[in-house]
Amino acid sequence: MSIRIALGVAISLCCVAGLAAQEFDPVENGRALVTMYCADCHATASSGESPLAIAPRFRDLHLRYDVEFLSEALVEGIVTAHPEMPQFEFDPDQAAAIVAYLKSLEP
Repeated sequence: MSIRIALGVAISLCCVAGLAAQEFDPVENGRALVTMYCADCHATASSGESPLAIAPRFRDLHLRYDVEFLSEALVEGIVTAHPEMPQFEFDPDQAAAIVAYLKSLEP
């Protein structure tokens, strides 16, 4: 009986560890954040055009910026030259996830 319990606990721990690893995928978390906050104006995926013509496609941001350096701006609040862009402030973990997602879009 104790072997069955130990085996059950081991299997449960493996399943929980697998779910935890999926929940903390920074690229996936970043994708979810940009989909939630940015996709109304920007093309946030690896294809497609931005719904707002003046909004840059996220897959092209690496052509304008070193996306690694966007983390600080994401935390402090991105301010742009065009007034249509709302100011967003993310916590450092969210900013890191967004940067990880942006980097995943680079060729």
